[in-house]
Amino acid sequence: MPQEEQDAKQTFLGFDLSTQKLKAILLNSELNVVATAEAKFDSDLPEFRTIGGANPGPNKFEYFVQPVMWVKAMDIVLDRLVMQEVDLSTVLAISGSAQQHGSLYWSKHGITALQNLDADKFLHAQIDDSAFVVNRTPIWMDASTLKQCFEMETAIGGHTEMVQKTGSKCYARFTGPQIRKIYQQRTHAYEDARRISLVSSFLASLFLGKVASIDYADGSGMNLLDIRNKTWSKTCLNACAPDLEERLGEPVSGFSILGNVSDYFVQRFCFPPTCKVVACTGDNPSALAGMLVDKNWLSISLGTSDTLMMTLDEPPNLEEGHVLCHPTESHEYMGLLCFRNGSLVREALKKSEADNNWERFNELLDSTPRGNFGNMALHFNEMEIIPKAKGTLRWNKDMNSSSHDAAKGVLKFSSPQIEIRALVEGQMLHHRAIAEDMGFHFGSQTNILVTGGASVNKSILQVIADVFNAPVYTQNESEAALLGAAYRAAYAYHLHHISNTESIKSYRNFILGQTPNHLKLVCEPNKDSGSIYTPMLQRYRDMAHILESQFGH
Repeated sequence: MPQEEQDAKQTFLGFDLSTQKLKAILLNSELNVVATAEAKFDSDLPEFRTIGGANPGPNKFEYFVQPVMWVKAMDIVLDRLVMQEVDLSTVLAISGSAQQHGSLYWSKHGITALQNLDADKFLHAQIDDSAFVVNRTPIWMDASTLKQCFEMETAIGGHTEMVQKTGSKCYARFTGPQIRKIYQQRTHAYEDARRISLVSSFLASLFLGKVASIDYADGSGMNLLDIRNKTWSKTCLNACAPDLEERLGEPVSGFSILGNVSDYFVQRFCFPPTCKVVACTGDNPSALAGMLVDKNWLSISLGTSDTLMMTLDEPPNLEEGHVLCHPTESHEYMGLLCFRNGSLVREALKKSEADNNWERFNELLDSTPRGNFGNMALHFNEMEIIPKAKGTLRWNKDMNSSSHDAAKGVLKFSSPQIEIRALVEGQMLHHRAIAEDMGFHFGSQTNILVTGGASVNKSILQVIADVFNAPVYTQNESEAALLGAAYRAAYAYHLHHISNTESIKSYRNFILGQTPNHLKLVCEPNKDSGSIYTPMLQRYRDMAHILESQFGH
């Protein structure tokens, strides 16, 4: 077969096991999409009775999933690829992305079942309830472990110590506190659990035919990994549960080839026996990999909560926010910031000030000048994560931190357009200030990538360009985490097959050498943006400080 034809027959398979669905994407050697298939948990697997992909637990803040649902979803997705006559014998490597922080607890029987899969039967007929010692397994939505967070932080010397070691203080949704709760409340199940997987490493385990290693980036969302040394922190493990290290196994780099696909997939779906299984990672790191951005880029997702992602040279010591090992750059880190007061606050003002109409909202926003005549507002309708503050504060042009009414501000601005611009500018000044605190360096090379629901709103994007004083791009391809999984499979395969004489390309250069970046420039900052917003940044900090101090630190 000529080389070109052989190349054309090479594909890479990526999976994303998100909260609501499992989706697969197949890319050819030029990294173009050949096929996709998905299974939605609520509608395709109604027997599990999930709402938004999860089941509420019996107690407050508890959410769980039955792991067999995810196994069954894999059966459905692979069958849907077969129904489309996708040739799976061309797949050179597989990788995946998955919701972060969830955990699965393998029984001895489950590990044996994984190793001895019968190609005549569905996966879910063999990896059934008996494969796990916990059948209602906690996922990232579960926030019922505040007690365990307190115990773990106390045991290692406080949350500053936890931030230093693991990149985040103890979070109730993180895996470490969840494992501790299971150890405390279901001790026998914990003792019977031979291995513990994250959702991402569980995904890799299905293809590998044995329990797969956890990768550094997803491992960073557990409060257990020392992110500087990339090893499990002994003190954190001891503060969590006994004999935990043998249950977690050694963590690995995200480009590790874990082994060949198990015989089950060769027999049942005609995967080549040499098809490589690449370490899977969490959906946030995989999204960063799929966006193909470097350290000059700040990524902002505008959704129910606004999320910022960035690449950092060094982990900052920020009490809030998350620092993870970087998914594709071994000496860098990934910063992740989540803010509660995102689109819901924008929508509330659209209702009250703009007849509940986005076009009207944008007209009002566009009709006011940058800087809003010195009027500024902070809207923290919900308790914000950083700063820890709740409430609304409006300042007019005459107010500053030493004004006698600085803490009270004004009750309302004189017009809806001033209200709307003050909200959007205030939100973006807040995002920029916290990104700086996390260690992101703004400069002439900075670019902003905006994703999420509001990324279609050009008026909001223009405010972002101005406040950040940087061009704003959007991405045509919305499923960055899924693409990131397939891209990482392709790059790991490339690294594995590179000859000694070839120079090693970086991940980003390799992928961009095969496929164009799916980025579109939407807005550029106005020339006067720096001079307008730099002083406003300090003013924002003064306002935030006042709101925060009302919560009596």
